Amino acid sequence: MGPVPGRRWQKVLYERQPFPDNYVDQRFLEELRKNVHARRYQYKAVVFQSGAVVQQLCSVCVFVVTWWYMDAGVLSPQGLFGAALVSSLLGYVLFDAVDGGAGRRESGRTRWADLKSTLVFTAFTYGFSPVLKTLTESISTDTIYAMSALMLLGHLIFFDYGANAAIVSSTLSLNMAIFASVCLASRLPRSLHAFVMVTFAMQIFALWPMLQKKLKAQTPRCYVGVTVLFALVALVGLATVSSVGAVLFTSLLLAISCLCPYCLIRLQLLKDNIHGPWDEAEIKEDLSRFLM
Repeated sequence: MGPVPGRRWQKVLYERQPFPDNYVDQRFLEELRKNVHARRYQYKAVVFQSGAVVQQLCSVCVFVVTWWYMDAGVLSPQGLFGAALVSSLLGYVLFDAVDGGAGRRESGRTRWADLKSTLVFTAFTYGFSPVLKTLTESISTDTIYAMSALMLLGHLIFFDYGANAAIVSSTLSLNMAIFASVCLASRLPRSLHAFVMVTFAMQIFALWPMLQKKLKAQTPRCYVGVTVLFALVALVGLATVSSVGAVLFTSLLLAISCLCPYCLIRLQLLKDNIHGPWDEAEIKEDLSRFLM
């Protein structure tokens, strides 16, 4: 059914009109808009943001390589504990120096509180290290390796890379990483090895990302330099274990930091979201007063 001569169609529902329900006039597409809320990305900005993914992949790589050194007897637990202690002290000082202690003053947390938390965690971990060593004796080694790989993969999936998504869960990500460290530590020769491995896991999966986030927010150039240096350390360590693995890991890092941002920029050119009078109505007004 076509339009009725002498009567102009109006886009209203409160008035009866001699037009079919699905009728629209020639003005229907005048309100068409494309890509109203589309974000335009810059290649350098996307590469910079991909550094968080690179950092976390390198953290997992460094942790696994360190565990392999401990299991093979190349690295002693005393040496790893000393190196981790020195690096933690340097990171602690750098964490406060980056913003001049502003974050500490805002949180109200004192250095004495940090020291007490560190001592309590170290004491509990050392006390329970014999339990951690024998916790998975009844489980086969292949199952332990499979569970550890699955937990580390989950850690990477649920980690907070800065995206506002429902899948992000920092608590779940950290717990999965610690669970993987406990599983792998149970396959080391002595309880001292298990203690040092779990402590190192807490440092690299909990404390290291906190420092990286602050560097990223306060000193972007320093953050880029630290990311590149950390990636080189991870690649060199992996190369001593497996040259093929180092090549594959290098390809993965280059794909994430260079190729994926390029693909995102190219796909943005093909984005074509349309908006118009057919969209659902959105209530802009605050209706919370009606809940009183």
